[in-house]
Amino acid sequence: MEYDKRLEHVTILGAAGKMGSGILLLTALEMLALKLKPENRSKEYQLYAMDISEEGLEGLIEYIKKQVRKNGERKIDKVKELYTGKAGLTGDEDIVNRYVADVIGLIKPVTDLKTAYQSGLIFEAVNEDLKLKVRLLSEINKNNPEKPWFLTNTSSVPIHELDEQAGLEGRIMGFHFYNPPAIQKLVEVIKSEKTIPDLVEFSKELVIRLGKIMVPANDVAGFIGNGHFMRDALFGIQKVEELSSEMSFAEAVFAINTVSRKFLIRPMGIFRLVDYVGVDVVRLILKVMDPHFPDETLFSPLFDKLKAIGVKGGQNPDGSQKDGFLKYEEGNIAGVYDPDKKDYIPVQDIKTKVNEKLGQLPEGMLPWKELIKNPDKEALVEKIFSNMASMETLGAKLTIEYGTRSKEIGLQLVDGKVAQSEKDVNTVLLTGFYHIYGPINKYF
Repeated sequence: MEYDKRLEHVTILGAAGKMGSGILLLTALEMLALKLKPENRSKEYQLYAMDISEEGLEGLIEYIKKQVRKNGERKIDKVKELYTGKAGLTGDEDIVNRYVADVIGLIKPVTDLKTAYQSGLIFEAVNEDLKLKVRLLSEINKNNPEKPWFLTNTSSVPIHELDEQAGLEGRIMGFHFYNPPAIQKLVEVIKSEKTIPDLVEFSKELVIRLGKIMVPANDVAGFIGNGHFMRDALFGIQKVEELSSEMSFAEAVFAINTVSRKFLIRPMGIFRLVDYVGVDVVRLILKVMDPHFPDETLFSPLFDKLKAIGVKGGQNPDGSQKDGFLKYEEGNIAGVYDPDKKDYIPVQDIKTKVNEKLGQLPEGMLPWKELIKNPDKEALVEKIFSNMASMETLGAKLTIEYGTRSKEIGLQLVDGKVAQSEKDVNTVLLTGFYHIYGPINKYF
């Protein structure tokens, strides 16, 4: 089935979620671009936004309207090209209004899975739960005479497991967007041994049409992004446990978060990143990955402890950060959670002490925000880490340990045939995580 035909009738599962809403937006924009082609204008394009949350679906359309308007205003010249020859559109505002109306006209919010029984393409973006995914995909497959293709946004579940357990006969691929999908350029694309060639080619074309950067990953639990991130987070917890013999738990968390942000020159410290993804989500991903790596322990009792207490992290509907390992006020870190006290320790109570223990930053250090835009960043980063190697402070020692472990993880992903090359590992961390340098580097 040709590319245009496959996108005539599409369903997004989990459309009201953070990932699903972004995937819905991107799909709607691409479907409208196809519909407005002269040869397709008589065809009926339908995009079903399926979710069990009626409340979530209510706010979804307003979100899509706002984002489509922004996209139309930002890319007005391209939007004008779509409406070339259309009567009654006399100015930019008219064109953008029509653009928004046409996109919204494609979308039908639904809570009934049966609407997916006629779709030729299904995007799955539900929770990272193997049983849930298999149940939904299997039910659609059994009741859909179109033999649909499935693109799953899973960030950790092996594609062959979904294929085999749902009986999809190779009609599924991993199509892992990064959060938020509308902004992030990276898509990890994963095929299993049984994925049909036509779906592979379709996925490649879709990545290009959406303006994304594709990195292929092999069909191994966690793939490249979470293969690195989960191990990176577990190393951070390991270092917290070691430091807790000489400082409090909250101080140790703040220290490692500081090292993994300031000293390693990353956009977020490791515990803030865990909070951003969601403490509960990270726990689920580790639960998926752990059985697939019998020679490793991809597990930490701390995540179970935090779940039992109710510390989840994640984001609010407006995009603001929920409290997790860290407490946030107006986007800034205001506290660190102490599981024993079941309360947040104010940052002002521990910051000075922790910074004194870590010691000074190396000569030439610049914050991530400045370095990421600097055309000479590679030389500057090399000099910073060269200076750090000669320092005897706790902060420098932890940084070298953390950077070395990060490199080991990256090489492990290549040696374990999760990634096809060192370049692919670095591309995922540079593009999907906004790092300044890849984990496989000459600095550590």
